[in-house]
Amino acid sequence: MSDDIPPPNPLTDPHEVHLIVLTGMSGGGKTVALRALEDLEFYCVDNLPSVLLPQLVNAAISGDRRGRPRRIAVGVDVRNRGTDFAHMPTVLSELAAAGVQVHLIFLDCRDEVLIKRYSETRRRHPLATRGVSLADAIVEERRLLRPLMAIAEKVIDSSELNVHQLRRLVATGYAQATEGLTLMFQSFAFKRGLPLDADFVFDARCLPNPHWHPRLRPLSGKDAPVREFLDAEPLVGEYFADTARWLDAWLPRFEQDDRSYVTISIGCTGGRHRSVYLVEKLAAHYRDRREGVLTFHRELE
Repeated sequence: MSDDIPPPNPLTDPHEVHLIVLTGMSGGGKTVALRALEDLEFYCVDNLPSVLLPQLVNAAISGDRRGRPRRIAVGVDVRNRGTDFAHMPTVLSELAAAGVQVHLIFLDCRDEVLIKRYSETRRRHPLATRGVSLADAIVEERRLLRPLMAIAEKVIDSSELNVHQLRRLVATGYAQATEGLTLMFQSFAFKRGLPLDADFVFDARCLPNPHWHPRLRPLSGKDAPVREFLDAEPLVGEYFADTARWLDAWLPRFEQDDRSYVTISIGCTGGRHRSVYLVEKLAAHYRDRREGVLTFHRELE
């Protein structure tokens, strides 16, 4: 930014600036949390050095002319050796003093669970260099991140959480930075049971099934050939229209009741084709009309 142009001051802007800093243990779920915030239309940047945070905030303020709150989420972790974790509290404090709504989330996880996750995925811990064991790398990471954990607004222990539970927890906790009701559309397979967190469940097993077409079977409802097959079926169009009409009629009632989060689950037999297609189509339909729309495909994760 040019020295001749003073950085915008959030205090003089009529809309709040929300900055969520995601940090924590490697393998604790930071990427999943960042994706949840991205679905909430946060501008997300991963692995950003702390010294660049003020510049990122100023760029977001000066670049947004749409007249809505600015929402930024930044991932900070030990992959970036240039980050001074001891200095980070000062950076965040200065941003808060300038009027930025700063939220620091620390994603923790028990050591034995982290070791198991790394063993299962065969990923290398960023601090597990030659001659350093995974256990020692985790100990060192905890030491480096101690200043951030001490000031975190929320510490989330992901040890017992699956991907969807963590994603929902983050989205639910920070949906207040979006306007109105946050919607989660999720697909699932009836053969694996109903999602326990569903507010509404729709059954798509009555629709034509791409599974019975060998060319479509290995694909999912996100793939163009499956979408084209289902787009061509009048019954699918009727199902989508009826579902959207029902939601249009009843979602405002939930907003009037001060609900901040509603989960709409759509199931089919295998959870790969019809339900995924409908979730993506409904999510696109509502993203054109509101903020805070998330998707989750239980059987594809």
